[in-house]
Amino acid sequence: MATGKVLMFYYLSDYLMDRATGTSWEASLSGLRLFHYITFRSAGAAVTALLMSLLLGPRVIAWLKELSFGQNYQDRAEAAGNFAGRTGKKVGTPTMGGLLIIVTLNASTLLWAQWNTLVQLTLLSVVVLAGLGFYDDYTKISKASSGGAKSHIKLYVQIALALFIGVYLWRLPATSKLITDVMVPFYKYPILSSAGVLGLVITMLTIVGSSNAVNLTDGLDGLAIGCTLIVSFVFLILTYLCGNAKAADYLQIPHVPGAGELTVICAAIVGAGLGFLWYNCHPAQVFMGDTGSLALGGALGIIAVLIHQPLVLIIAGGVFVMEALSVILQTSYFRLTKKRFGAGRRLFLMAPIHHHFEKKNWTETQVVMRFYILCVLCAVVALSSLKIR
Repeated sequence: MATGKVLMFYYLSDYLMDRATGTSWEASLSGLRLFHYITFRSAGAAVTALLMSLLLGPRVIAWLKELSFGQNYQDRAEAAGNFAGRTGKKVGTPTMGGLLIIVTLNASTLLWAQWNTLVQLTLLSVVVLAGLGFYDDYTKISKASSGGAKSHIKLYVQIALALFIGVYLWRLPATSKLITDVMVPFYKYPILSSAGVLGLVITMLTIVGSSNAVNLTDGLDGLAIGCTLIVSFVFLILTYLCGNAKAADYLQIPHVPGAGELTVICAAIVGAGLGFLWYNCHPAQVFMGDTGSLALGGALGIIAVLIHQPLVLIIAGGVFVMEALSVILQTSYFRLTKKRFGAGRRLFLMAPIHHHFEKKNWTETQVVMRFYILCVLCAVVALSSLKIR
């Protein structure tokens, strides 16, 4: 057993039981077998992340204020939208609160998960994308007029990470089918086999698209993190079932050895997200910034790929898809009409679409709660794919 693994409860319990075998302590330590159950460790990860978030939240917020890591500028949406009743109210609120989520998520996962390749790849994507988001947030704060990191730089990093993960999975015999076999929701068999290039493209689109979609959704107090919680709960169930050979066989879904440990990560996201939502609900005391949104979106994307269900994320994350599509359609339609008629026209009053509803005089809390409801409905449809096949 590696020395570093002693810090993880799973390996520590194994170590203690092994040392106690044949001694008077053996019966007393038999309860440590609980750490072999993914359900127990997932619950532990969720509670640990939640408590850490709640306890560290005020300290992190105070620390961000001391460092002047606040949104000391009016964001583009607020400036362009001229929303009645809240113009300028978000100025000064600490951003980069995603650090709280990332630290508690990683710490909780390292304590409760059993180390494997799937866990490593997920945490790698979280750290890389959190670093990218931190750079973007810091650039916005230090150079408010710059609007953050250049969009093409962010995209290049995301594509490079997704390409690395896709090629790594493809080249590894144990995981190559995650790339070469293409699965779709509501169908029990791969629709394509030996489709390496197409599978690689789907993998990249899933990770990059999910990361950016969550980022675009992060525009109202509690919106992005609340929807992330709902989608994470869907994947908490999916990862557990995909990692359990008997359950996967019964439901006729792909069985991925080791995927059960991703349940611990999903549980940690839920716990960390709930703790963050405590401080991010309206009126927000802290924003997650790109530090959190890029990382959480990327995590959902990589988890969907690792359980061989990338397209299920489109259903479960329907709100994220709607937000991203609204921006793509708005931008494309504006450019097309400008080229054709000389003046750009808009499909929506404002994009992303949550701002469209604000322009229609929905209050911020109305938009958030109604999007939560839509997200729950999408989650139900995604989970129904387990039985309707």
